[in-house]
Amino acid sequence: MLPVVTAAEMRALDRATIDEIGLSAATLMETAGRACADAACRMVSAGHVAVICGPGNNGGDGFVIARVLRARGYDAVAYLALPRDQIRDEALAHLAVLERAGGVVRTIATAGSLAEAKARIVGAELVVDALFGVGLARPIAGHLADIVAAINLAPRRLAVDIPSGLATDTGEVLGVAVEAHVTVTMAAHKVALASAPGFARCGVVEVAEIGVPARLIAASRIAAHLVQPSDVARWLPRGTPLDHKGTRGSLLVVGGSVGMRGAGRMASLAALRAGAGTVTLASRDADAAAPDAVMTLSIAGALGEALARRAAIVIGCGLVADDAGRGWVAEVLASGIPAVFDAGALALVTPEQLAAAAGPIAITPHPGEAARLLGRDLGELERDRLAAARELATRTRTVVAYKGARTVVCDGTLGDLHCSINPTGSPALATGGSGDVLAGTIGALLAQGLSALDAVRAGVFIHGRAGEVLAARDGVRGAIASDLPAEIGHAIARFANPER
Repeated sequence: MLPVVTAAEMRALDRATIDEIGLSAATLMETAGRACADAACRMVSAGHVAVICGPGNNGGDGFVIARVLRARGYDAVAYLALPRDQIRDEALAHLAVLERAGGVVRTIATAGSLAEAKARIVGAELVVDALFGVGLARPIAGHLADIVAAINLAPRRLAVDIPSGLATDTGEVLGVAVEAHVTVTMAAHKVALASAPGFARCGVVEVAEIGVPARLIAASRIAAHLVQPSDVARWLPRGTPLDHKGTRGSLLVVGGSVGMRGAGRMASLAALRAGAGTVTLASRDADAAAPDAVMTLSIAGALGEALARRAAIVIGCGLVADDAGRGWVAEVLASGIPAVFDAGALALVTPEQLAAAAGPIAITPHPGEAARLLGRDLGELERDRLAAARELATRTRTVVAYKGARTVVCDGTLGDLHCSINPTGSPALATGGSGDVLAGTIGALLAQGLSALDAVRAGVFIHGRAGEVLAARDGVRGAIASDLPAEIGHAIARFANPER
Protein backbone atom coordinates (compact mmCIF):
# COMPACT_ATOMS: atom_id res chain seq x y z
CA MET A 1 0.00 0.00 0.00
CA LEU A 2 1.11 3.55 -0.65
CA PRO A 3 1.59 5.79 2.39
CA VAL A 4 -0.86 8.67 2.77
CA VAL A 5 0.38 11.32 5.18
CA THR A 6 -1.08 14.17 7.17
CA ALA A 7 0.49 17.62 7.27
CA ALA A 8 2.13 16.82 10.62
CA GLU A 9 3.49 13.51 9.36
CA MET A 10 4.96 15.23 6.28
CA ARG A 11 6.57 17.95 8.38
CA ALA A 12 8.12 15.25 10.58
CA LEU A 13 9.51 13.46 7.51
CA ASP A 14 10.96 16.71 6.17
CA ARG A 15 12.55 17.50 9.53
CA ALA A 16 14.02 14.00 9.84
CA THR A 17 15.46 14.27 6.32
CA ILE A 18 17.10 17.57 7.20
CA ASP A 19 18.36 16.56 10.65
CA GLU A 20 19.25 12.89 10.15
CA ILE A 21 20.15 12.71 6.47
CA GLY A 22 21.70 16.15 6.10
CA LEU A 23 19.79 17.48 3.11
CA SER A 24 19.06 21.16 3.60
CA ALA A 25 15.59 22.66 3.28
CA ALA A 26 16.84 24.66 0.30
CA THR A 27 18.00 21.46 -1.41
CA LEU A 28 14.66 19.78 -0.82
CA MET A 29 12.97 22.83 -2.33
CA GLU A 30 15.23 22.75 -5.37
CA THR A 31 14.53 19.04 -5.91
CA ALA A 32 10.79 19.52 -5.50
CA GLY A 33 10.74 22.42 -7.93
CA ARG A 34 12.68 20.48 -10.54
CA ALA A 35 10.28 17.53 -10.28
CA CYS A 36 7.37 19.90 -10.87
CA ALA A 37 9.18 21.54 -13.76
CA ASP A 38 9.59 18.12 -15.38
CA ALA A 39 5.84 17.57 -15.09
CA ALA A 40 5.17 21.03 -16.50
CA CYS A 41 7.29 20.24 -19.54
CA ARG A 42 5.07 17.25 -20.24
CA MET A 43 2.01 19.51 -20.20
CA VAL A 44 3.19 22.45 -22.30
CA SER A 45 4.56 22.96 -25.81
CA ALA A 46 5.90 26.48 -26.30
CA GLY A 47 3.30 28.79 -24.77
CA HIS A 48 3.31 31.01 -21.71
CA VAL A 49 3.60 29.36 -18.27
CA ALA A 50 2.23 31.36 -15.36
CA VAL A 51 3.65 30.24 -12.01
CA ILE A 52 1.48 31.63 -9.20
CA CYS A 53 3.61 31.83 -6.06
CA GLY A 54 2.61 32.22 -2.44
CA PRO A 55 4.87 33.28 0.43
CA GLY A 56 5.79 29.89 1.90
CA ASN A 57 7.54 26.72 0.82
CA ASN A 58 5.02 26.17 -1.96
CA GLY A 59 5.97 29.56 -3.39
CA GLY A 60 9.62 28.65 -3.04
CA ASP A 61 9.00 25.57 -5.16
CA GLY A 62 7.32 27.89 -7.66
CA PHE A 63 10.39 30.11 -7.94
CA VAL A 64 12.49 27.03 -8.73
CA ILE A 65 9.93 25.91 -11.33
CA ALA A 66 9.97 29.30 -13.07
CA ARG A 67 13.79 29.38 -13.14
CA VAL A 68 14.15 25.82 -14.44
CA LEU A 69 11.51 26.32 -17.13
CA ARG A 70 13.14 29.54 -18.35
CA ALA A 71 16.48 27.77 -18.49
CA ARG A 72 14.83 25.19 -20.73
CA GLY A 73 13.55 27.86 -23.07
CA TYR A 74 9.97 28.26 -21.85
CA ASP A 75 8.24 31.61 -21.37
CA ALA A 76 7.75 31.15 -17.64
CA VAL A 77 6.88 34.03 -15.33
CA ALA A 78 6.55 33.97 -11.54
CA TYR A 79 3.57 35.92 -10.24
CA LEU A 80 3.73 36.96 -6.57
CA ALA A 81 0.29 36.55 -5.01
CA LEU A 82 1.27 38.35 -1.82
CA PRO A 83 3.60 41.28 -1.07
CA ARG A 84 7.27 40.51 -1.41
CA ASP A 85 7.98 41.37 2.24
CA GLN A 86 5.92 38.33 3.32
CA ILE A 87 8.33 35.88 1.68
CA ARG A 88 10.71 34.25 4.13
CA ASP A 89 13.60 31.82 4.57
CA GLU A 90 14.38 29.34 1.76
CA ALA A 91 11.58 30.71 -0.42
CA LEU A 92 13.13 34.17 -0.28
CA ALA A 93 16.55 32.71 -1.11
CA HIS A 94 15.13 30.93 -4.19
CA LEU A 95 13.34 34.12 -5.28
CA ALA A 96 16.72 35.88 -5.21
CA VAL A 97 18.30 33.07 -7.25
CA LEU A 98 15.48 33.33 -9.80
CA GLU A 99 16.02 37.05 -10.21
CA ARG A 100 19.81 36.78 -10.44
CA ALA A 101 19.34 34.12 -13.13
CA GLY A 102 17.32 36.59 -15.20
CA GLY A 103 13.88 35.33 -14.24
CA VAL A 104 10.79 37.47 -14.67
CA VAL A 105 8.82 38.22 -11.51
CA ARG A 106 5.56 40.16 -11.48
CA THR A 107 3.19 40.97 -8.65
CA ILE A 108 -0.53 40.28 -8.50
CA ALA A 109 -0.82 41.15 -4.81
CA THR A 110 -3.42 43.86 -5.38
CA ALA A 111 -6.70 43.97 -7.26
CA GLY A 112 -5.21 46.36 -9.79
CA SER A 113 -2.12 44.29 -10.50
CA LEU A 114 -4.22 41.14 -10.82
CA ALA A 115 -6.52 42.87 -13.29
CA GLU A 116 -3.52 43.86 -15.41
CA ALA A 117 -2.10 40.32 -15.42
CA LYS A 118 -5.33 38.34 -15.53
CA ALA A 119 -5.57 37.99 -19.31
CA ARG A 120 -1.98 36.76 -19.42
CA ILE A 121 -2.65 34.20 -16.65
CA VAL A 122 -5.98 32.96 -17.98
CA GLY A 123 -4.55 32.73 -21.48
CA ALA A 124 -1.42 30.86 -20.41
CA GLU A 125 -0.86 27.44 -21.88
CA LEU A 126 -0.20 26.22 -18.35
CA VAL A 127 -0.77 27.73 -14.92
CA VAL A 128 1.25 26.31 -12.03
CA ASP A 129 -0.44 26.60 -8.66
CA ALA A 130 2.34 27.22 -6.12
CA LEU A 131 0.14 29.37 -3.93
CA PHE A 132 -0.40 27.38 -0.73
CA GLY A 133 0.86 23.97 0.28
CA VAL A 134 0.10 21.61 3.13
CA GLY A 135 0.11 24.32 5.78
CA LEU A 136 -3.13 26.08 4.84
CA ALA A 137 -5.33 26.33 7.94
CA ARG A 138 -7.99 28.93 7.10
CA PRO A 139 -10.37 29.57 4.21
CA ILE A 140 -9.12 31.38 1.12
CA ALA A 141 -11.14 34.55 0.70
CA GLY A 142 -11.03 38.03 -0.78
CA HIS A 143 -8.23 38.86 -3.19
CA LEU A 144 -6.64 35.41 -2.86
CA ALA A 145 -9.98 33.82 -3.82
CA ASP A 146 -9.95 36.01 -6.94
CA ILE A 147 -6.50 34.65 -7.79
CA VAL A 148 -7.75 31.06 -7.38
CA ALA A 149 -10.71 31.88 -9.65
CA ALA A 150 -8.29 33.17 -12.30
CA ILE A 151 -6.16 30.02 -12.02
CA ASN A 152 -9.24 27.86 -12.56
CA LEU A 153 -10.02 29.66 -15.82
CA ALA A 154 -6.74 28.52 -17.40
CA PRO A 155 -6.91 25.56 -19.82
CA ARG A 156 -4.23 23.48 -18.05
CA ARG A 157 -3.45 23.55 -14.35
CA LEU A 158 -0.61 21.93 -12.42
CA ALA A 159 -0.73 21.97 -8.61
CA VAL A 160 2.42 21.85 -6.51
CA ASP A 161 2.11 19.33 -3.64
CA ILE A 162 -1.62 19.93 -3.11
CA PRO A 163 -4.19 22.11 -4.91
CA SER A 164 -4.40 25.39 -3.02
CA GLY A 165 -7.52 25.61 -0.89
CA LEU A 166 -7.73 21.97 0.18
CA ALA A 167 -7.38 21.06 3.84
CA THR A 168 -4.45 18.65 3.82
CA ASP A 169 -5.79 16.25 6.43
CA THR A 170 -9.41 16.00 5.20
CA GLY A 171 -9.68 17.19 1.59
CA GLU A 172 -12.30 19.75 2.63
CA VAL A 173 -12.42 22.88 0.47
CA LEU A 174 -11.40 25.88 2.56
CA GLY A 175 -13.42 28.61 0.90
CA VAL A 176 -12.30 28.01 -2.68
CA ALA A 177 -9.78 25.62 -4.20
CA VAL A 178 -7.77 25.12 -7.36
CA GLU A 179 -9.06 22.40 -9.68
CA ALA A 180 -5.89 20.79 -10.98
CA HIS A 181 -5.39 18.54 -13.98
CA VAL A 182 -2.12 17.22 -12.52
CA THR A 183 -0.81 17.39 -8.97
CA VAL A 184 2.83 16.70 -8.20
CA THR A 185 3.10 15.90 -4.52
CA MET A 186 6.32 15.51 -2.57
CA ALA A 187 7.54 12.21 -1.10
CA ALA A 188 4.08 10.72 -0.36
CA HIS A 189 0.38 11.12 -1.01
CA LYS A 190 -1.44 13.51 1.30
CA VAL A 191 -4.87 12.67 2.73
CA ALA A 192 -6.51 15.40 0.64
CA LEU A 193 -5.16 13.84 -2.56
CA ALA A 194 -6.31 10.31 -1.73
CA SER A 195 -9.63 10.81 0.04
CA ALA A 196 -12.95 12.44 -0.82
CA PRO A 197 -13.78 15.15 -1.53
CA GLY A 198 -10.28 16.45 -2.21
CA PHE A 199 -9.17 13.81 -4.69
CA ALA A 200 -11.73 15.06 -7.22
CA ARG A 201 -9.82 18.36 -7.50
CA CYS A 202 -6.35 16.86 -7.92
CA GLY A 203 -6.47 15.29 -11.38
CA VAL A 204 -3.64 12.84 -11.97
CA VAL A 205 -1.42 12.62 -8.88
CA GLU A 206 2.31 12.09 -9.32
CA VAL A 207 4.52 11.45 -6.29
CA ALA A 208 7.94 13.06 -6.64
CA GLU A 209 10.96 11.56 -4.92
CA ILE A 210 12.75 14.57 -3.43
CA GLY A 211 15.26 12.91 -1.11
CA VAL A 212 13.13 11.69 1.79
CA PRO A 213 14.50 8.17 2.33
CA ALA A 214 12.07 5.29 1.99
CA ARG A 215 13.32 3.91 5.30
CA LEU A 216 12.15 7.06 7.10
CA ILE A 217 8.70 6.71 5.57
CA ALA A 218 8.58 2.99 6.40
CA ALA A 219 9.65 3.65 9.99
CA SER A 220 7.04 6.35 10.55
CA ARG A 221 3.74 5.48 12.17
CA ILE A 222 1.74 6.65 9.17
CA ALA A 223 -1.96 6.22 9.88
CA ALA A 224 -3.35 5.76 6.35
CA HIS A 225 -2.44 4.04 3.10
CA LEU A 226 -3.82 3.84 -0.42
CA VAL A 227 -4.66 0.29 -1.51
CA GLN A 228 -2.84 -0.92 -4.64
CA PRO A 229 -3.59 -3.78 -7.06
CA SER A 230 -0.60 -5.73 -5.77
CA ASP A 231 -2.12 -5.66 -2.28
CA VAL A 232 -5.42 -7.07 -3.56
CA ALA A 233 -3.62 -9.79 -5.51
CA ARG A 234 -1.93 -10.82 -2.27
CA TRP A 235 -5.17 -10.84 -0.26
CA LEU A 236 -7.38 -12.72 -2.71
CA PRO A 237 -7.81 -16.47 -2.10
CA ARG A 238 -5.80 -18.81 -4.29
CA GLY A 239 -7.49 -21.79 -5.93
CA THR A 240 -5.95 -25.23 -6.14
CA PRO A 241 -6.65 -28.22 -8.42
CA LEU A 242 -8.24 -29.94 -5.42
CA ASP A 243 -10.87 -27.26 -4.78
CA HIS A 244 -14.50 -28.25 -4.45
CA LYS A 245 -17.57 -26.39 -3.26
CA GLY A 246 -16.93 -27.40 0.32
CA THR A 247 -13.45 -25.95 0.41
CA ARG A 248 -14.68 -22.60 -0.93
CA GLY A 249 -17.12 -22.06 1.89
CA SER A 250 -20.86 -21.96 2.44
CA LEU A 251 -22.38 -18.48 2.66
CA LEU A 252 -25.79 -17.63 4.09
CA VAL A 253 -27.46 -14.44 2.80
CA VAL A 254 -30.30 -13.26 5.05
CA GLY A 255 -32.58 -10.73 3.37
CA GLY A 256 -34.41 -10.34 0.10
CA SER A 257 -37.80 -9.51 1.59
CA VAL A 258 -40.93 -8.99 -0.50
CA GLY A 259 -40.59 -5.66 -2.28
CA MET A 260 -36.80 -5.82 -1.97
CA ARG A 261 -36.10 -9.25 -3.44
CA GLY A 262 -33.52 -7.91 -5.85
CA ALA A 263 -31.25 -6.99 -2.94
CA GLY A 264 -30.89 -10.57 -1.75
CA ARG A 265 -30.66 -11.83 -5.32
CA MET A 266 -27.78 -9.49 -6.24
CA ALA A 267 -25.89 -10.15 -3.01
CA SER A 268 -26.19 -13.90 -3.62
CA LEU A 269 -25.10 -13.71 -7.26
CA ALA A 270 -22.15 -11.47 -6.38
CA ALA A 271 -21.08 -13.98 -3.73
CA LEU A 272 -21.08 -16.81 -6.27
CA ARG A 273 -19.14 -14.70 -8.77
CA ALA A 274 -16.62 -13.87 -6.04
CA GLY A 275 -15.93 -17.55 -5.49
CA ALA A 276 -18.12 -18.81 -2.65
CA GLY A 277 -18.68 -22.56 -2.92
CA THR A 278 -22.39 -22.47 -2.09
CA VAL A 279 -24.77 -19.62 -1.37
CA THR A 280 -28.13 -19.95 0.38
CA LEU A 281 -30.63 -17.12 0.39
CA ALA A 282 -32.82 -17.15 3.49
CA SER A 283 -35.93 -14.99 3.68
CA ARG A 284 -39.65 -15.21 4.24
CA ASP A 285 -40.22 -16.13 0.58
CA ALA A 286 -36.79 -17.09 -0.74
CA ASP A 287 -37.98 -19.32 -3.61
CA ALA A 288 -39.62 -16.35 -5.30
CA ALA A 289 -36.43 -14.32 -5.11
CA ALA A 290 -33.52 -16.60 -5.94
CA PRO A 291 -31.81 -17.32 -9.27
CA ASP A 292 -31.13 -20.92 -10.20
CA ALA A 293 -27.57 -21.12 -8.91
CA VAL A 294 -28.60 -20.00 -5.41
CA MET A 295 -30.07 -22.36 -2.85
CA THR A 296 -33.06 -21.09 -0.89
CA LEU A 297 -34.49 -21.32 2.57
CA SER A 298 -37.85 -19.85 3.54
CA ILE A 299 -37.89 -18.89 7.20
CA ALA A 300 -40.90 -17.82 9.22
CA GLY A 301 -39.30 -17.83 12.67
CA ALA A 302 -35.74 -18.07 13.98
CA LEU A 303 -32.78 -18.82 11.73
CA GLY A 304 -31.84 -21.76 13.95
CA GLU A 305 -30.38 -24.60 11.92
CA ALA A 306 -29.89 -22.30 8.92
CA LEU A 307 -26.72 -21.09 10.67
CA ALA A 308 -25.22 -24.56 10.96
CA ARG A 309 -21.94 -25.17 9.10
CA ARG A 310 -21.87 -21.71 7.52
CA ALA A 311 -18.46 -20.23 6.84
CA ALA A 312 -19.87 -16.68 6.70
CA ILE A 313 -23.12 -14.72 6.72
CA VAL A 314 -24.38 -11.61 4.92
CA ILE A 315 -27.37 -10.02 6.60
CA GLY A 316 -29.37 -6.93 5.73
CA CYS A 317 -29.74 -6.82 1.95
CA GLY A 318 -33.49 -6.25 1.61
CA LEU A 319 -34.08 -7.01 5.31
CA VAL A 320 -37.27 -5.57 6.83
CA ALA A 321 -36.85 -3.64 10.08
CA ASP A 322 -39.36 -5.66 12.13
CA ASP A 323 -39.28 -8.05 15.08
CA ALA A 324 -38.33 -11.02 12.91
CA GLY A 325 -35.46 -9.12 11.36
CA ARG A 326 -34.33 -7.95 14.78
CA GLY A 327 -34.33 -11.53 15.98
CA TRP A 328 -32.27 -12.70 13.01
CA VAL A 329 -29.73 -9.95 13.65
CA ALA A 330 -29.41 -11.04 17.28
CA GLU A 331 -28.87 -14.67 16.23
CA VAL A 332 -26.11 -13.72 13.81
CA LEU A 333 -24.37 -11.56 16.41
CA ALA A 334 -24.42 -14.43 18.88
CA SER A 335 -23.38 -17.14 16.40
CA GLY A 336 -19.66 -16.39 16.29
CA ILE A 337 -19.73 -16.80 12.50
CA PRO A 338 -17.94 -14.09 10.47
CA ALA A 339 -20.63 -11.79 9.12
CA VAL A 340 -21.27 -8.74 6.97
CA PHE A 341 -23.92 -6.32 8.22
CA ASP A 342 -25.41 -4.12 5.51
CA ALA A 343 -28.48 -1.97 4.84
CA GLY A 344 -31.49 -3.23 6.84
CA ALA A 345 -29.32 -4.98 9.43
CA LEU A 346 -27.58 -1.71 10.25
CA ALA A 347 -30.95 -0.20 11.09
CA LEU A 348 -31.54 -2.91 13.70
CA VAL A 349 -28.33 -2.68 15.75
CA THR A 350 -26.52 -0.27 18.00
CA PRO A 351 -22.75 0.20 18.12
CA GLU A 352 -22.74 -1.49 21.51
CA GLN A 353 -24.46 -4.60 20.15
CA LEU A 354 -21.96 -4.82 17.31
CA ALA A 355 -19.07 -4.40 19.72
CA ALA A 356 -20.35 -7.33 21.78
CA ALA A 357 -20.64 -9.74 18.81
CA ALA A 358 -19.28 -13.25 19.35
CA GLY A 359 -17.45 -13.35 16.00
CA PRO A 360 -15.77 -11.09 13.45
CA ILE A 361 -18.11 -8.49 11.98
CA ALA A 362 -17.74 -6.25 8.94
CA ILE A 363 -20.16 -3.37 8.43
CA THR A 364 -20.72 -1.48 5.19
CA PRO A 365 -22.56 1.76 6.03
CA HIS A 366 -23.11 4.62 3.65
CA PRO A 367 -22.67 8.04 5.31
CA GLY A 368 -26.34 8.31 6.28
CA GLU A 369 -26.25 4.94 8.04
CA ALA A 370 -23.00 5.87 9.77
CA ALA A 371 -24.55 9.12 11.00
CA ARG A 372 -27.49 7.20 12.45
CA LEU A 373 -25.27 4.67 14.19
CA LEU A 374 -23.15 7.40 15.74
CA GLY A 375 -25.93 9.89 16.40
CA ARG A 376 -23.95 12.48 14.49
CA ASP A 377 -24.67 15.09 11.85
CA LEU A 378 -24.11 13.74 8.33
CA GLY A 379 -22.38 16.87 7.08
CA GLU A 380 -20.02 16.82 10.05
CA LEU A 381 -19.01 13.23 9.36
CA GLU A 382 -18.41 13.88 5.67
CA ARG A 383 -16.06 16.79 6.41
CA ASP A 384 -13.51 14.27 7.69
CA ARG A 385 -14.18 10.81 6.29
CA LEU A 386 -11.13 9.17 7.88
CA ALA A 387 -12.14 10.46 11.31
CA ALA A 388 -15.68 9.19 10.73
CA ALA A 389 -14.44 5.70 9.83
CA ARG A 390 -12.18 5.65 12.88
CA GLU A 391 -14.93 6.76 15.23
CA LEU A 392 -17.33 4.14 13.90
CA ALA A 393 -14.69 1.41 14.09
CA THR A 394 -13.87 2.37 17.67
CA ARG A 395 -17.50 2.37 18.77
CA THR A 396 -18.47 -0.89 17.05
CA ARG A 397 -15.19 -2.85 17.25
CA THR A 398 -15.83 -4.04 13.71
CA VAL A 399 -14.15 -3.71 10.35
CA VAL A 400 -15.83 -0.66 8.82
CA ALA A 401 -16.20 0.08 5.13
CA TYR A 402 -17.32 3.72 5.21
CA LYS A 403 -18.80 3.83 1.73
CA GLY A 404 -18.77 6.61 -0.83
CA ALA A 405 -16.24 7.99 -3.26
CA ARG A 406 -12.90 6.65 -1.99
CA THR A 407 -14.35 4.23 0.54
CA VAL A 408 -12.38 4.18 3.80
CA VAL A 409 -11.73 0.89 5.60
CA CYS A 410 -10.82 0.83 9.29
CA ASP A 411 -10.47 -2.13 11.67
CA GLY A 412 -11.73 -1.28 15.14
CA THR A 413 -10.32 -4.50 16.61
CA LEU A 414 -6.66 -3.63 16.04
CA GLY A 415 -6.22 -0.60 18.26
CA ASP A 416 -4.13 1.51 15.89
CA LEU A 417 -7.14 2.65 13.77
CA HIS A 418 -5.15 2.58 10.56
CA CYS A 419 -7.22 3.59 7.51
CA SER A 420 -7.01 1.94 4.09
CA ILE A 421 -8.31 4.23 1.35
CA ASN A 422 -9.74 2.56 -1.73
CA PRO A 423 -8.77 4.22 -5.04
CA THR A 424 -11.19 2.38 -7.33
CA GLY A 425 -14.78 3.22 -8.15
CA SER A 426 -17.01 5.25 -10.41
CA PRO A 427 -20.20 7.32 -10.23
CA ALA A 428 -21.69 4.36 -12.12
CA LEU A 429 -21.94 2.71 -8.69
CA ALA A 430 -24.32 5.45 -7.50
CA THR A 431 -27.37 3.32 -8.19
CA GLY A 432 -29.63 1.14 -6.09
CA GLY A 433 -28.30 -2.34 -5.44
CA SER A 434 -24.59 -1.58 -5.72
CA GLY A 435 -24.19 -1.90 -1.97
CA ASP A 436 -25.87 -5.31 -1.98
CA VAL A 437 -23.35 -6.52 -4.54
CA LEU A 438 -20.52 -5.23 -2.35
CA ALA A 439 -21.88 -7.03 0.71
CA GLY A 440 -22.15 -10.29 -1.21
CA THR A 441 -18.61 -9.93 -2.54
CA ILE A 442 -17.17 -9.35 0.93
CA GLY A 443 -19.23 -12.23 2.31
CA ALA A 444 -17.84 -14.61 -0.31
CA LEU A 445 -14.27 -13.64 0.57
CA LEU A 446 -15.02 -14.20 4.26
CA ALA A 447 -16.43 -17.62 3.39
CA GLN A 448 -13.20 -18.49 1.60
CA GLY A 449 -11.17 -17.84 4.71
CA LEU A 450 -9.99 -14.24 4.42
CA SER A 451 -9.81 -12.17 7.57
CA ALA A 452 -12.53 -9.57 7.93
CA LEU A 453 -10.04 -6.79 7.21
CA ASP A 454 -8.61 -8.36 4.06
CA ALA A 455 -12.05 -9.42 2.83
CA VAL A 456 -13.35 -5.86 3.14
CA ARG A 457 -10.31 -4.22 1.58
CA ALA A 458 -10.19 -6.66 -1.32
CA GLY A 459 -13.97 -6.64 -1.79
CA VAL A 460 -14.19 -2.86 -1.91
CA PHE A 461 -11.34 -2.66 -4.43
CA ILE A 462 -12.82 -5.36 -6.69
CA HIS A 463 -16.28 -3.79 -6.48
CA GLY A 464 -14.88 -0.41 -7.47
CA ARG A 465 -12.92 -1.88 -10.36
CA ALA A 466 -16.07 -3.62 -11.63
CA GLY A 467 -17.85 -0.26 -11.50
CA GLU A 468 -15.11 1.32 -13.58
CA VAL A 469 -15.46 -1.36 -16.24
CA LEU A 470 -19.23 -0.90 -16.36
CA ALA A 471 -18.85 2.86 -16.66
CA ALA A 472 -16.46 2.47 -19.58
CA ARG A 473 -18.83 0.06 -21.30
CA ASP A 474 -22.28 1.43 -20.52
CA GLY A 475 -21.62 4.96 -19.34
CA VAL A 476 -21.96 6.40 -15.86
CA ARG A 477 -25.73 6.79 -16.26
CA GLY A 478 -26.29 3.57 -18.17
CA ALA A 479 -24.82 1.03 -15.76
CA ILE A 480 -27.14 -0.86 -13.41
CA ALA A 481 -26.36 -2.87 -10.30
CA SER A 482 -27.62 -6.17 -11.70
CA ASP A 483 -24.75 -6.04 -14.22
CA LEU A 484 -22.18 -5.83 -11.43
CA PRO A 485 -21.98 -9.47 -10.24
CA ALA A 486 -20.64 -10.73 -13.58
CA GLU A 487 -18.06 -7.94 -13.62
CA ILE A 488 -17.03 -8.88 -10.07
CA GLY A 489 -16.07 -12.30 -11.41
CA HIS A 490 -14.20 -10.80 -14.34
CA ALA A 491 -12.31 -8.38 -12.09
CA ILE A 492 -11.16 -11.19 -9.80
CA ALA A 493 -10.15 -13.29 -12.80
CA ARG A 494 -7.91 -10.50 -14.06
CA PHE A 495 -5.85 -10.71 -10.89
CA ALA A 496 -5.19 -14.37 -11.63
CA ASN A 497 -4.58 -13.63 -15.32
CA PRO A 498 -3.52 -9.97 -15.78
CA GLU A 499 -3.55 -10.26 -19.59
CA ARG A 500 -7.33 -10.73 -19.66
